[in-house]
Amino acid sequence: QEQLVQSGGGSVQPGGSLTLSCEAFGFGLDANTIGWFRQFPGKGREGLSCIQTTGSTWYASSVKGRFTISKDNVKNTAYLQMNSLKPEDTAVYYCAVDIGIRIGSCPVEDEYDVWAQGSQVTVSS
Repeated sequence: QEQLVQSGGGSVQPGGSLTLSCEAFGFGLDANTIGWFRQFPGKGREGLSCIQTTGSTWYASSVKGRFTISKDNVKNTAYLQMNSLKPEDTAVYYCAVDIGIRIGSCPVEDEYDVWAQGSQVTVSS
């Protein structure tokens, strides 16, 4: 069964850093596109970043320069390194995988096939 298990959320002060991990089970990350999203209370999900099979990455303007997406194919795990966190980054964060090779732009939310359970990230002093 294909599954993503996410870890690494929590609370941090403004300006701090957190790393979210997303481990895949039942399939490999190496041949798929990985995306990270977040959701604010009462709002839809916001796409933050994706990394394609080629290694190409994309970032939303709200996180570009502060967040870094990566993956370790040996560990079958994707990561979202979040630096210079702000209170407005407080949200539930999700990783997702679009199974299959995709060329071009990152998938939109509906095109992702497998989703992790989500992690709360709270940025507060």
